[in-house]
Amino acid sequence: MTAPTLTPTVHLLGDRPARSDEVLTPEALDFVARLDAAFAGRRAALLAERRHRAALLAGGGALDLVPATSAVRADRSWRVAAPAPGLADRRIEITGPPTRRGADRALASGAPVWVADFADGVAPAWGRVVEGQAHVLASPLTVLVRPRGWHLTEKHLMVAGRPAAAALVDAGLHLFHRARAGRGSGAGAGPYFCLPQVENHLEARLWNDVFTFAEDRLGLPYGTVRASAPVETIGAAFEMEEILYELRARSAGLATDSRRYLASVVRAFPHRPDFLLPDRAKITMTVPFLRAYTELLVRTCHRRGAHAIGGPAAQVPGADAAAHEAVLARVRLDKEREAEDGFDGSRVAHPDLVPVCRTAFDTVLAGRPHQLERTREDVHVTAAGLLSVPRSSGRPTEAGVRAALGVALRCADSWLRGGTSVVRHGLVEDAATAETARCQVWQWLRHDVISPAAVLRLLAEEAAALTEEQPGARAEEARHAVARTVLGAEPPGAFGPDFAAAPRARGRARA
Repeated sequence: MTAPTLTPTVHLLGDRPARSDEVLTPEALDFVARLDAAFAGRRAALLAERRHRAALLAGGGALDLVPATSAVRADRSWRVAAPAPGLADRRIEITGPPTRRGADRALASGAPVWVADFADGVAPAWGRVVEGQAHVLASPLTVLVRPRGWHLTEKHLMVAGRPAAAALVDAGLHLFHRARAGRGSGAGAGPYFCLPQVENHLEARLWNDVFTFAEDRLGLPYGTVRASAPVETIGAAFEMEEILYELRARSAGLATDSRRYLASVVRAFPHRPDFLLPDRAKITMTVPFLRAYTELLVRTCHRRGAHAIGGPAAQVPGADAAAHEAVLARVRLDKEREAEDGFDGSRVAHPDLVPVCRTAFDTVLAGRPHQLERTREDVHVTAAGLLSVPRSSGRPTEAGVRAALGVALRCADSWLRGGTSVVRHGLVEDAATAETARCQVWQWLRHDVISPAAVLRLLAEEAAALTEEQPGARAEEARHAVARTVLGAEPPGAFGPDFAAAPRARGRARA
């Protein structure tokens, strides 16, 4: 592959972090700049479309199947491509931050697939991003890189005088270096991706075009790049087939992930008191609207020859034997349910859960690498089923509010300090769970289930506890940032560059 000339409009700002000489080569930066120049305009247009759709729903609009794509759903003939090297057997995947510790834990876990999470598993500090690329490239596992979301930009890399799209920085660096290393055409794996927060088929089409662009310029055969698309928003749940169709030559299937899915329910229907969510601990994957979502995902994937991957188990085994066994028993039941429902594999966040997950799927698969032949024709999910949230509603308890604020606060503190996910009450909590926690508190405030005074009191108590338990914590800064987002007029979004902006007045405008 001939190295292109460095584009003069690419500029790096700030200090060069560790591993820069390996990752931020002139040729790699040129490739990222070309990606950004080619797709930044479409990215901006699709972000505007997200805002437009959100406004329509918040104004009382209906959510249903897309009429314009009915032909895609009706055509029974199309299928996704056969699995690529390293992706034929998806029984167990481990997800974690792209750090040295994360890479070592993934390798030692025995899981053949590592989801290296740049989007939620680690704060987007520039040094973390650069070092993470080096750790991913060195891993002998099949790696699915989860880049940052479309909403973020990378202020340290300027293209034509503006910050590059963070998603294209993360994806572009991985695409370039994996292709350079010769992994794309060998017996190994890659470049493969786990796409964050794809909200509709147009966003899947954008990713597919990014991969086509990359294959063409990096000399990779068509279809080398593969991508799994977790269905993390309620809008995407109505476009599962269309998302598979847009990625069909590069699809690595769909996956469930309730962490951001719950936050999307709040943001889609902020005006609906009947969509009130209870404490997160009470929202299991068997509640009606989540049950409809998971069953539809399996049916959709297997109908099109795609893998269906279950949601990540976030539990951390306990320190004593009894607590350890209790955690393993809960995870075992959850993974057995997924396997019996037809999923082809699932994900965990802790290495000790890998054997439990593998056993659950081995028992059902009985030597097969998947169960794509189970097309689940018995499943008939309607729009009403996907929206059956009122049947799962309930009022939060003070303990549930405190738990949500505690998660949001500690994840915000870690994010502000450039850290990774945190462990809270036996669960791995990251930016995705913190987003759901903040959205739930916002929803409870919006519908007068709890008072602003109670939220601020509980948040202050949690900040004081964090200061005691974590030397060096930025508890006050995190407290103000969480308060600003949950007391705002609009539902909280994902952590972004302005997350720690100066807090506004404590008063709350009632809609």
